[in-house]
Amino acid sequence: MTKAGAPSYAGCMSEGARAEQAALVALLRVRPDGMSWGDITAEVLAAGSALEVWHRLVPATLLDVPGSPGPIEGAVQDIGLWLEQGITVVSILDGCYPIRLRGVHQAPPVLFARGELRADDHAVSVVGSRKASERGLAMAAEVAHALASRGVTVVAGLAEGIDTAAHRAALADGARTVAVIGTGINKVYPAANRALHQEIADRGLLLSQFWPDAPPQKQNFPIRNATMSGYGLATVVIEAGEKSGTRIQARLAVEHGRPVILTEMVIQRNMWAQALRGRPGVHVAPGAHDVLDIIEHITAEQDALGDELSRVITV
Repeated sequence: MTKAGAPSYAGCMSEGARAEQAALVALLRVRPDGMSWGDITAEVLAAGSALEVWHRLVPATLLDVPGSPGPIEGAVQDIGLWLEQGITVVSILDGCYPIRLRGVHQAPPVLFARGELRADDHAVSVVGSRKASERGLAMAAEVAHALASRGVTVVAGLAEGIDTAAHRAALADGARTVAVIGTGINKVYPAANRALHQEIADRGLLLSQFWPDAPPQKQNFPIRNATMSGYGLATVVIEAGEKSGTRIQARLAVEHGRPVILTEMVIQRNMWAQALRGRPGVHVAPGAHDVLDIIEHITAEQDALGDELSRVITV
């Protein structure tokens, strides 16, 4: 909820949106009273304005260091530099921020993008092990091809193995794919995917929630998994190990109320997957065709919900 008189979600390129982005970046850097990024995001969403939160929480006497730009001025300069580098900067208050992602508890306060950003992206995550079997790689490609043929965006994390197979299959079909990465958007990880990284930026969407020059760090990847879950309609786990980071996304998707589809391979090999079996929204698919049947049912429900919402708004 926003306060009475607070601005509604704005576009990404207006002067007002840039001022709000600068205030949000400054808040994330200053972190008044040691607030976490999540706390800052909640305050900004409740107020409907990062500028309002800045003026309320950051005393003016603490802002300026002689000879240095203030936090907001520094943020303005950095945003200008990022734009010059071809990066799209999106705050959680912007109208082009992904709609489904905004609705989850772990929604990033700011996103950095290269490629075509869509607020309402009809997308499904296809994820799994970095050290995938040939069977797993083939199933990931088959699922991605089928999603692409139905106009569904294929989301993955640009990791080796299952993620790479899903991205490449979508691109081979001339379809849209989104890579949600665990580094800053100016970094390439893993190095073996440098060409794929660039191709997705050129033909789909590269998305990061970390400062643009942030290096790969272990703690970034579970955070990235929460964003992948929140971005899409559902998560398909093709193949994973007992300690795979993919299990984090599966659990978070359940928490987010997103459907989770586990292949029989995942169920057979993992205690965490067996524990999820039977939970609301968790499906088990013996093969690729079963995955697609479930996805078609999920997307049909979403389409029907969208049609019903449109009718209500029109009336």
